[in-house]
Order: sequence, then C-alpha cells, then structure tokens
Amino acid sequence: MKTVVIEDSRIARNGLLNMLSVSHELQILGSAANAEEARDLIALHRPQLLFLDIQMPGDDGFQLLDSLDYDPYIIFTTAHAKYAVRSFDYQAIDYLLKPISQERLAISIARALSHHQDQPSHSPLDYDSRVFIKDGDECHLIAVFDISYLESCKNHVRVFFSGKSAFVKKPLRQLECRLPSTLFFRASRQYIINLKHVATIEKSVDEGYEVTMEDSKVIHISRRNGIILGQRLTL
Repeated sequence: MKTVVIEDSRIARNGLLNMLSVSHELQILGSAANAEEARDLIALHRPQLLFLDIQMPGDDGFQLLDSLDYDPYIIFTTAHAKYAVRSFDYQAIDYLLKPISQERLAISIARALSHHQDQPSHSPLDYDSRVFIKDGDECHLIAVFDISYLESCKNHVRVFFSGKSAFVKKPLRQLECRLPSTLFFRASRQYIINLKHVATIEKSVDEGYEVTMEDSKVIHISRRNGIILGQRLTL
C-alpha cells in the first residue's frame, strides 16, 4: 500500500518511519510535518494509507482530511484520547495513542491491509441494474440510472434518487467499486455524482468547479478533479 506519514514532531515522525520500515507490505512515499506539506505530498502520490497526527501547527488532521478530494485509509496517531470518538466520522482504520509500540503498530497495519484487500461481495453494476436498499422500515428498489448522487455521512452513505433518499451502512469507497465508472464520477471525498443528472458546471473562485445537480444540489469539485471530469466530458 502506498503510504504517507504526517507528524509534526520530528522525533515521533522519525520513530514511526523507522518502525514502519520493517513492513514489506507498505511503500513509504514520504513524510510531512504539517497539513500544508502533506497536501503537496498527497497531491503528488495519491497514497492509499495515511498515518496522521491530529494536533499540528496550522490545520489539524481533521481539517486536512476535509480538504482532500478522495478518502484514503486513515490510521490516526496522537497523544490525545479525546479525539477518538470524532475519528469514527472519518472511518478510521485505527486510532493509535503515543507512545506507539511495534506490536500495536503491527495490528494497525494488518487491519489496513485487510481493508485494502477486501473486494466487493457482488459483481459491478450495469447502467440498467436495479439495487435493493432497506433503510429502517422502508424498502426501495432503485434503478442505477435513477441514482442522482451519493453522499458520505459518517459511517453511512446517503443515496439520492427520484426525489428521495435512503441510507446504506457501507463506506463510500465500497459502493464506488460497484457503480459503473462510465456513468458515475467521484467528485470529492464526500460525493459521487451521476453525470446523467448534472444540470450545470461552473468555475468557482478557488479554480475548482461548482456542479449543480438536477435537484439544485451544488457540489464542489477541486481543480484537479475538475480537469479529470473535463477530459471525460470533452469530445
């Protein structure tokens, strides 16, 4: 797994890198001391796994994750237990309290590899496929082409379709693997959109794009993802 370490303490950063060096399953692409350095490193390598400190100068670890346009696997590394509950909002693989032992780190790495190797239990869906969603007492049989967009909501995904919505208790990345890539586009860490249900696309002030869906929902796309989307939509 392509991996990046983000830790503001030089001693802790070097110590973690040293412990990770014995794992042949991880490819360590680099390290960063703060969110600003991390963003450049992440944009360059698009790592699959982040070892992420929470309290750092400037933006903290949560703010860094909120600014990303995709959702890598996360293992938090921190000296503070008080952030543990909030870490669940980011579907963290693990939450390591410093000082970190080699044995505890090995457990986290095994968890990350297990998540990474898990494959969807069903085959990919087609444009004409229908999916069944049971949300509480309500049941929905939905045509894939009727799904407008999907929104990550903590440990659930909210699926919007035909003026309605329903919740699925799965991570967004798992649903992304099943959706037809010719129809759906990963707009950001939080959203997947159906290109058939896009009403307008306009440039935003930060050089990204604002996509308005048919139900008037506005979804922001980063400049990087906007370029990828433009290449897909251009003749």
